[in-house]
Amino acid sequence: MTPKVVVAEAIAPAGIEALEANCEVVSGVGLDQSELLRLLTDAQALIVRSATQVDAAMIEGAPLLKVIGRAGIGVDNIDLTAATAAGILVVNAPQANVISAAEHTMALLLGQARHVPRADAVLRSGVWDRKSYQGVELHGKTLGIIGLGRIGSLVAKRAQAFGMLVIAHDPYVGAERARQLEIELSDGLDTLYARADFITIHLPLTEETAGMINAATLAKMKPGVRIVNASRGGIIDEAALAEAIRSGRVAGAALDVFSAEPITQSPLFELPQVVVTPHLGASTREAQDKAGIDVAEAVAGALRGELVLSAVNVDIGSEVADEVRRFLPLAEHLGRVFVGVARGLPDRLTVRIEGRLAEYPVHPLGLATLKGALSAVSSAAVSYVNAPALAERHGITVAEESSSESTEYVSLVRLTGTVGGREISLAGTIGRRAPMLVEMFEYELDLPLSQYMLIVRNADVPGLIGRVGTFLGTRDVNIANMVVGRSSVTGAAAMMGIDIDHPLSPEIVEAVRNLDGVEEAQFVQLPLV
Repeated sequence: MTPKVVVAEAIAPAGIEALEANCEVVSGVGLDQSELLRLLTDAQALIVRSATQVDAAMIEGAPLLKVIGRAGIGVDNIDLTAATAAGILVVNAPQANVISAAEHTMALLLGQARHVPRADAVLRSGVWDRKSYQGVELHGKTLGIIGLGRIGSLVAKRAQAFGMLVIAHDPYVGAERARQLEIELSDGLDTLYARADFITIHLPLTEETAGMINAATLAKMKPGVRIVNASRGGIIDEAALAEAIRSGRVAGAALDVFSAEPITQSPLFELPQVVVTPHLGASTREAQDKAGIDVAEAVAGALRGELVLSAVNVDIGSEVADEVRRFLPLAEHLGRVFVGVARGLPDRLTVRIEGRLAEYPVHPLGLATLKGALSAVSSAAVSYVNAPALAERHGITVAEESSSESTEYVSLVRLTGTVGGREISLAGTIGRRAPMLVEMFEYELDLPLSQYMLIVRNADVPGLIGRVGTFLGTRDVNIANMVVGRSSVTGAAAMMGIDIDHPLSPEIVEAVRNLDGVEEAQFVQLPLV
C-alpha cells in the first residue's frame, strides 16, 4: 500500500516532488485542526513547519502515523513525549537553514551596529540626517558566542572575517575543536559576559536556557554590550532587556525571535536602539528548498523503516557511519531470527560486534536488533523510537559489546541470550550479495537471509536431508536454497537452513518436527529482504 503523507504547511515544490515518487501526498495547507485530523486518520506521515501544533490529541487521532517531519530545526510545536510513546519518529531538517541563520545573524549584527533600519526609514521619510546615526565598527571588537554548534561556528567564521576576536561558551565543545576554529573558549559565562562587546546566542529553548539572559545576567555584562538573538525566543527576558537598554547598560540589541510569536507589540519595539525582524532566520529561497527536500528524504527513509540521522527522539549519537548503516538491516533481521528460533523473547540480550565494525559505536546496531526482536512478537508497530520502552515493558535488558579482534569474517554481529533457561546464540554478516546467517548455536552455516526460512536441527545421519526435502515437496513447498551445518562437537546434531518460496502453516512446521531424526524445526518470516 502506498503510504499517505499529509503536508500541513507549505514546503518547497522540490520536497513535494521527492515525496510523490513513492508516496501519496495530500495537502492540508490552510486547514483548521479538525479538518487536519480527518486527513490524518489513515496517514502514515505528517509534515509541518512551525505553525501547526502537533499535540497529544492529534497524535492519538492518527493511529497509523509512523513519522512526523518538521521542515526546519525547532520541534517546539510537536509533543515529543506523546510521539515517542506512540512509536512515532520525529525528524527535522537540522542542516537546511544553518547558512541562512548565520547570515541573518550577521545582518542583525551589522544592522544594529550601523543603525541601518533607522537610517533607511528616516531617509525614506524625506530627511537627510548623517549626524544622528553614528555607529561602531565590528573590527577589533570581541564577539561572545553562546552555543558553538553548526550556526554558532558559521557566525564565528564570518565574524573573524570582519576582524573580530571571537570567544565562545559551549560545554559540549572541546579544546581541539575550538583550536581548529581559532576560537578562544571562555572558562564560563560570567567571563564571556564581562569581556564581550557583542554577544550572539545560538541555543535551543530548554528548561535550562529559558530566561537565561535576565536582569541578573545583564548586570554582569560589559557596559555598552550589544546583544543579538536569532535562535529561539524565550531565552532572553525581553522586559529586562528593554530596561537594561533604557538605563544605558546595554547599548542595543537585535532580535529575530520572541517569547511569543507572532508579536506586534513589545516594549522593545519602542526603543530606537533595537533592530527587530519577524523570525526571518530561515527565510531564504535556498533554506526553504533545503528544508523541504531534507525533511522529505527523512520522512521517506522513516517510512522505509530506516534509522534516520535527523530523528530527534531517538538516541543514536551525533552520526551513524555508512558502514554501520549497511549492517542495520542485518541486525534487525537477526533479532527476528533469534526470537523465531527461541520461540520467545530473552530476559537479557547481548549484542556483540566483532571485527572491523567494532571501530564504530554499537548502539545503533543494538537498537536495530531490539527493533527486530520485538517486531517478531508485537502486534503493535515497533520502531526505533519505541523499541527501548517496549523492551523495558517486556523486562528485556540489552548489553552491547564490541571487539576489534579479527574473525573469519571482516565484520560480524553476534546475538546471545537465554530464553526459558536455554541459551540461544547466532551470528550474521553481510556477504557479497546479501545478509548471511553464518552461525546458529554451535553450528556454522552460510544461509542467505530470505523472507521465508525453515530452520531445522536434526540427527547427523544419512538420509535426513532427503527426508525433509521429500516431505516438503509432498506439501508443494518449493525449496529455493538449502545449506547444512555441522557442529565441531563429535556426535552432535546437524542443522539445516532452508530458503522457501512461501510461508509455512503451523501444521506443516509441526509435521516437520515429527519426522524421524528431526529434533527441532522453526519457521521464520522476515520483512522482504
